[in-house]
Order: sequence, then C-alpha cells, then structure tokens
Amino acid sequence: MSFDLEAYLAERRRAVDEALERVLLPATAYPPTIHEAMRYSVFAGGKRLRPILVIAGAEVAGGRMADVLPTACAFELIHTYSLIHDDLPAMDDDDYRRGRLTSHKVFGEAMAILAGDALLTHALGLVAANFDLGKAPAEVCPRLIAEITDAAGTPGMIGGQVVDVQSEGQAVSAETLEYIHTHKTGALIRVALRAGALLAGAGEPVLAALGAYGERLGLVFQIVDDILDVEGSLETLGKTAGSDRRKRKVTYPDFHGLEPSRARANALTREAHAALAPLGPAAAPLGALADFVLQRKG
Repeated sequence: MSFDLEAYLAERRRAVDEALERVLLPATAYPPTIHEAMRYSVFAGGKRLRPILVIAGAEVAGGRMADVLPTACAFELIHTYSLIHDDLPAMDDDDYRRGRLTSHKVFGEAMAILAGDALLTHALGLVAANFDLGKAPAEVCPRLIAEITDAAGTPGMIGGQVVDVQSEGQAVSAETLEYIHTHKTGALIRVALRAGALLAGAGEPVLAALGAYGERLGLVFQIVDDILDVEGSLETLGKTAGSDRRKRKVTYPDFHGLEPSRARANALTREAHAALAPLGPAAAPLGALADFVLQRKG
C-alpha cells in the first residue's frame, strides 16, 4: 500500500497553521502595523515544508507532533523572515511572493525589515518555550538552539545569502555554487529534521541519518527551484519567474545545463532515500517527501 503523502501533508499543514495562529499576536495588538505585517507574510500560503520536517524528524524518532509544534512554528517564522528580507530592493528586489505583493510593497521597506526582525526574534522564543511542555529532555535545549542559530546564521543561511549576493554577475566555480545552495537553502532544511529528532530524544545514529537525508533534500530543493525559475511562471510559482537570470545570479541550469541539473536532482533524491534506510518503515513519510520535492512544480 503506497503512502498517502497528500493526507499526511494536509493534516500537518493544518496543525501548523492553527499553531501559528496561536503563537502570533493578533493584527490589532499595539503597535498594529508590525503585527499586521508579520501575519501578512506568515499567512500568505506556502508549503510549510520546514515545520513539517520538524514534525517528521520527531515522529521518526518516536515523538509526537503536539510536542514539537512550537519549534515547528519557529522554523516557519525563520523561513518567512528570510523571504521578507530576500525580497527587499537591496537584496532580490521582488514584487511578488506566494502569489501576492511582497511585504515591502504593502507596508514599506522599514516595516518589512522590522517584520522580519520580529519574526526571527519570536522564533527563538518559541524554541525556548518548547521546553515548557515538559516533553523534551532539558539538556537538549542548548544544543538545539546552537544548531538552529548556526543553520540560520553566517555558518548557514546568512553565509549562503552573502556569497549569493557577492556572486551576482560574477564567474563562480562549481564549489561556490554548491556552497550557496547547501547553505542558503539546505542548512535550515537539514536542521529542521534534526531539531524534531532532538526534541524526541533521538540518539546519534538517527540524527546522523536525518542529517545526511536533509543535506540531499535541501540541495534537491534548490536545484529544482533553479529549474523552475527557468521553466515556471508567476501563476505556478507565486513569484516572478526568470528573476535569477535578470539579476545575473548563478544557478544550476546556467552552470550545468537543464538536463544535467535534472540528473543531479534525481541522483541526490536516490541518495536521500538511501540515507533513510537505517530508519526503517518509520521513515516512509520522509521518502515520500523527497519524491515530492523532486517533482514539485511550484
């Protein structure tokens, strides 16, 4: 019997959306503009991939979704903050995200910057609050926060963004392209899985398997993103297609070609499945998620 990924994702998206509604202040809270801006971007749609990976990481280690929802929400807030800042004129200068106007187009640049700052700050508070549930081992807290801040900071996402910005219009090596993708996108995806598993009390073999899987999944996600930027549209992507080429950003298809990029994504997906082998049947959702990321159209 095949795994019903659609039902799996729908149930977890619903739980994450309900939890996000609870952890964010209402749009009317003073000062209202900042809370309206935060909620505008958080509830603009999206796949909720990173919070679902937190949940999946916990479940494969024997944990429960309810016991990791604060940290799952934290990953969505970190991701959303990064998108708000990415879209700013000083960065990618995008007008659309998830099918509607970007934050700075609606609220202005200053408020968009502050909304991103507020989401990141709130995310760290949610990770700490997860331990108030009394389910996660208390000694895991410092390690979890260190892994998340590394993944979101200069050793991870921010480092990838810096090299991405500095590489615009430049001739770069294959190693630099790989660095950008594994750090800008892959680091947070990898650590989302490990975060859920850490909260569930997973041992090192499980953490290592999830880390290896997450590294492959993150790179597949970004390669497919690069391909979709060439082949997609505003309607399918929810953002302006072809923006990478207009900004002279280095991408997998530009460097390697479309077909070699597809072949690389397929090979990495096979490696992701192989990394899950030690985890047995409990990893079925993650196997299905790898195929979903590879085959996505938006």
